[in-house]
Amino acid sequence: MARGKIEIKRIENSTNRQVTYSKRRNGIFKKASELTVLCDAKVSIIMLSSTGKLHEYISPSTTTKQIFDQYQNTLGVDLWSYHYERMQENLKKLKDVNKNLRKEIRQRMGEHLSDLSVEELRDLEQEMESSLKMVRDRKVRNVEQIHKNLLHEFDARDRDQHYGLVDNGGDYESVLGFSNGSSPVFALSLQPNPPNDLHSGVGSDLTFTLLE
Repeated sequence: MARGKIEIKRIENSTNRQVTYSKRRNGIFKKASELTVLCDAKVSIIMLSSTGKLHEYISPSTTTKQIFDQYQNTLGVDLWSYHYERMQENLKKLKDVNKNLRKEIRQRMGEHLSDLSVEELRDLEQEMESSLKMVRDRKVRNVEQIHKNLLHEFDARDRDQHYGLVDNGGDYESVLGFSNGSSPVFALSLQPNPPNDLHSGVGSDLTFTLLE
């Protein structure tokens, strides 16, 4: 059965469009490879899909630049000068941006202020005040977070009734003081070192507090 003639128009379905592009691209590359072998031709094909993907075929033992150079020599045109000029323009813009940024940094450090107008000085002052406010707000948030962490830690200690008590075999009075109540009472809290300190030979820290 003969294949029906396909109408040449844009394929609306994106999936079918991508499948058709992939199949026909491979077919074109295959024909280019055959042409290179059969006719000893230099072929370079660059294709961009609708999704922006780049596909390229280049004859073996050659490069795209060599073909473009030969193309320029044949037609007497310069394809690289335009791109070189664009690159030079972009480089100049980047240098200007870098120069302005360095100038702003020096001005924020109090240098080269004589070149600024009154309005520019006011703008600089507002920017400095805004930056200072941001730094202060950040420091306040850090302090609040530290305070919150400390409260959380103290709350955890309050919930643990055995926190800070030393287990000396069950003799609680010998730890906290004397049974007659006439002598001062010493409270001991044990703060164990990390496990690594046990191997280093460093003992736990004992804190003695005199309770009036």
